[in-house]
Amino acid sequence: VNGDKEAVDVLLSDERIKAVSFVGSTPIAEYIYTTANANGKRCQALGGAKNHAIIMPDADMDNAVNQLLGAAFGSSGERCMALSVAVAVGDEAADALVEKMTVAMKNLSVGAHDDASNDFGPVITQAHKEKVEGYITSAQNQGATIVVDGRQPHVKGYENGFFVGATLIDGVTPEMDSYVAEIFGPVLQVMRVKTMQEAMQLINDHEYGNGTCIFTRDGEAARYFSDNIQVGMVGINVPLPVPVAYHSFGGWKRSLFGDLHAYGPDGVRFYTKRKTITQRWPSSGVREGASFAFA
Repeated sequence: VNGDKEAVDVLLSDERIKAVSFVGSTPIAEYIYTTANANGKRCQALGGAKNHAIIMPDADMDNAVNQLLGAAFGSSGERCMALSVAVAVGDEAADALVEKMTVAMKNLSVGAHDDASNDFGPVITQAHKEKVEGYITSAQNQGATIVVDGRQPHVKGYENGFFVGATLIDGVTPEMDSYVAEIFGPVLQVMRVKTMQEAMQLINDHEYGNGTCIFTRDGEAARYFSDNIQVGMVGINVPLPVPVAYHSFGGWKRSLFGDLHAYGPDGVRFYTKRKTITQRWPSSGVREGASFAFA
């Protein structure tokens, strides 16, 4: 249903609507969830995300870079599973990541979608373009380093288009506005930590818990990460940890409002109203005595 808040409120209040499913920003997801529940409706509201990748010192860096390119910049970063933060463990890993990403990003092309040679297209509106570029500027003003600057790219024939080029920011810290918010654009931020535990604490402390991954060759580290990270979808050397649709999946914390995840058995349960029927067919002519117990 297309429309603004007025249309949404009709869906949330009309007694003929029994269930509401939503994907969007966290403030709107929370509003829809609380309003739907107040009106006695079942609700599944998927909110925002800030998806991190931990880059361990033993990671296959070339593979990690290739995976990050698509995960961070595919669909212009405008998807809830976009991988927007790379947390490198140790300066050596961070330096290698930034160096290789810088080289690889030079080959990325932003432009019109009808040109197959382009890797990704524009963001959705001029206002959103300005918002994304504002976060890049904010990170720079707050002390981060813009390694690859995608602001105001020149796209021939589309000079007034809503384009933002692939951007790489190094030296990001937790208090920066660009880290706290979901940018929803082609921006990859690099954070530097000393230990895996410090990297995991960063992720666990963030209000969003949609998706995360770790790049490593160490099976023990991967298992510890997957068991202890407070995020709903976890990848091991997989940057977009979304399984096939017959599995249920979804985020934690303020990335999901509701008890059931999307797809798979949870998706079926959400859209199903259960009914239990208990039947008994005594044999003809047989009359049993009264029973005062559940049996």
